[in-house]
Amino acid sequence: MAHLEYSAPYGYLPSLLNALRISPESQIAVFSKTSIQSMRIEPANPRVLYFNDAVSVGWVRGGFLELAAQDPGNGIHYYVLQQRAGEKITPRQDCVRCHTDGALRVRTAVTGPGGVASSEADMTQATPYGRLFGGWFVTAKQIPPGHQGNSFAPELNRDVALRPTSDIVALLVFIHQMRVMNLIAHPENIDELASALVFADEAPLPGPIRGDSGFAQEFAAPSSLREFDLNRTLMRYPCSYMIESDAFGALAPDVRNSVYNRMKELLRKLNIGPFSESARKHAIAMIGKISAGR
Repeated sequence: MAHLEYSAPYGYLPSLLNALRISPESQIAVFSKTSIQSMRIEPANPRVLYFNDAVSVGWVRGGFLELAAQDPGNGIHYYVLQQRAGEKITPRQDCVRCHTDGALRVRTAVTGPGGVASSEADMTQATPYGRLFGGWFVTAKQIPPGHQGNSFAPELNRDVALRPTSDIVALLVFIHQMRVMNLIAHPENIDELASALVFADEAPLPGPIRGDSGFAQEFAAPSSLREFDLNRTLMRYPCSYMIESDAFGALAPDVRNSVYNRMKELLRKLNIGPFSESARKHAIAMIGKISAGR
């Protein structure tokens, strides 16, 4: 790890994101008291998260930095960095009390004014739009009504986050990616992993969405598998960009090839999701290209 700079008011956060090549535009914010730092979290002081394809970083004002990293071939590991000058990143073993089997949890919650959750449930790409984002900030230039975000939540202030946004596009990508990362870390169920990778169970969007940060533009740059639709589906093509990740590439060859084959089988079924035939054909071609290059 590169040398990290500590400076108020965010401590190591900006330097850590830069070292991990995580864009601040990926910022999303949760105000439900559903993390190890729950005593500090409330609508006026949310926990903000930043992520790339392999690492997520969490920070809440007055608390410490949390890291979850996918080690190719070795699952998901958790770390902490105290917000004091001279500190170092250290492993944190007690995270698995909540993150059973090392799994990354993304929850939607019904909360009171202080952020205390009376009920909560996992969010996945199959979660209907009307049940998404409880306990989260949600910001956008264009967004259909009906989700559960933003209850009891004021606007994000500069001193509790690097950006004034919790971009809906970043939120939806985060939900998809965390599920896929969990499945890659425990790839025993080939069908479940392949289904997630082709968005077979994706709940359709009720209308067009447009983010309000630079996340979508930055995210979409490297590959056609990262192109967004944002009208009825999250992605333009029914093949997750995560098959290009180091973690997926580190799967045992027989497992990886079984996933590729099952993905192609699913994509050849015309009833898989709202994607067009041309989109499915492009996805199949990309699977072939990527698998040939491994």
